[in-house]
Amino acid sequence: MYLIEYFGLALRRACRLIGLSRTSFRYKAREKPDEAIIHARLKEHAQKRKRFGCPRLHVLLRRDGFVINHKRTERIYKEEGLLLRIRRRKKMASALRTEVPRPTHTNHIWSMDFMKDALSSGRKLKVLPIIDEYTKKCFRIETDTSITGVRVVRVLNEIAPEEGLPEIIIIDNGPEFIGKALDEWAYRRGVKLFFITPGKPVENMYMESFNGKLRDECLNLHYFISLDHARKVIEEWRVDYNTERPHSSLDNLTPEEFICKLKEEMPTAVAVDNLSINAGMPNS
Repeated sequence: MYLIEYFGLALRRACRLIGLSRTSFRYKAREKPDEAIIHARLKEHAQKRKRFGCPRLHVLLRRDGFVINHKRTERIYKEEGLLLRIRRRKKMASALRTEVPRPTHTNHIWSMDFMKDALSSGRKLKVLPIIDEYTKKCFRIETDTSITGVRVVRVLNEIAPEEGLPEIIIIDNGPEFIGKALDEWAYRRGVKLFFITPGKPVENMYMESFNGKLRDECLNLHYFISLDHARKVIEEWRVDYNTERPHSSLDNLTPEEFICKLKEEMPTAVAVDNLSINAGMPNS
């Protein structure tokens, strides 16, 4: 621009003198969209279109006005863990497609998993703990010789009136969880089911940690004479876990103490928000 304005040179000659292409001179940089916005939009499309792969999700992003190439979409697709799982034959209407976030509030994410033990007679024992990953509270440890998918739904319905329902439940691919009963219940209640990858229990790490404590501090320390005896011992341990046992992840509070602390802090947080809103309003 300096050569053109002060020396009156033509654009062609000015560009030739400084070795610059006229195409480069005329180029105007486009404003790149925020990376976080693209990530959020791609996850939104993936959750809505559960069987769409990367190519079709890329087309949807382009329709939204994001001018990005397919390689960038593929990179984000892999970073967010949106790879399609093996297609199941049966319906899974409530399955969560996107990667599960870390728990951030009460009833955000629950976990449940089956454990096995035995009575002193040799009869098999099945145990189903259900926990809140944020507060670490154990709502129920269902104990019986057999627990079906219908029984799992019944237990969740019994917990709901007092504790509410989660946004997401993390489970494995056991037959009780992949059946129609739980999937239909979750679909009707608006709860998303996240099935961990087979052979990767680390994806359900909070549940695995809890199971280790239950096994080490309860199941391995007792011979269960009968089913009623097993239920009594396991329930006593669950109550102690919630009310007496300190948790290092909760700053050595029990789950019940941590929940009480959250309830005490909630009115303060609401008051601060109201004060901020009132401070921003003009005087009448």
